[in-house]
Amino acid sequence: MIKHKSEKKDDTFALGRDNYILLIIGLVAVVIGFLLMTGGASGDPNVFNPEVFSFRRITLAPMVSLAGYLFIIYAIMKKPKSDTQA
Repeated sequence: MIKHKSEKKDDTFALGRDNYILLIIGLVAVVIGFLLMTGGASGDPNVFNPEVFSFRRITLAPMVSLAGYLFIIYAIMKKPKSDTQA
């Protein structure tokens, strides 16, 4: 088998450590947003519970989730710091 000198094994991660930390923060924000959406169910299906339309479930939770998703996109797109300076 012929081995070329140009072939180089690259064992580095695609993203830097800071990127992964930012990804985790974004994921936590998304989970918090979804947890804020839960609740408001009625025990009796014939009874309407207006708590379903609370500010927390209609406005706050989607904004927190969207902010988490945008933060995840930022974490992926952020250029990792390089150790060597050219």
